[in-house]
Amino acid sequence: MSNEARTQAEDPYLALQTTSEFQELRRKFRGFVFPMTAFFLAWYFLYVLLSIFAPGFMGTKVVGNITIGLLFGLGQFVTTFAITIIYSRWATREFDPAADALGARLDADKEH
Repeated sequence: MSNEARTQAEDPYLALQTTSEFQELRRKFRGFVFPMTAFFLAWYFLYVLLSIFAPGFMGTKVVGNITIGLLFGLGQFVTTFAITIIYSRWATREFDPAADALGARLDADKEH
């Protein structure tokens, strides 16, 4: 049977996707991930654009041979790890329990 021929009654996954709980979970996920992605991309493009259009600023020495550009570059790594930690904590606290509950509901529906 093709995917197009399946109905919500026949496919518990499709039925689950139409529930308000699933839609709320998607909204919650997007509400966290989209702003975080926008923040990181803005921060990354700021770094790239400053490197291209403000090389004098990026080449300004802060301490010894450490430049603003080097600090911005290292900041990219720090930001990546920070976002990963923030997401992991958020998912463990907010997202995973709701996803697990929906998964358990789906498993219970499949057994009947």
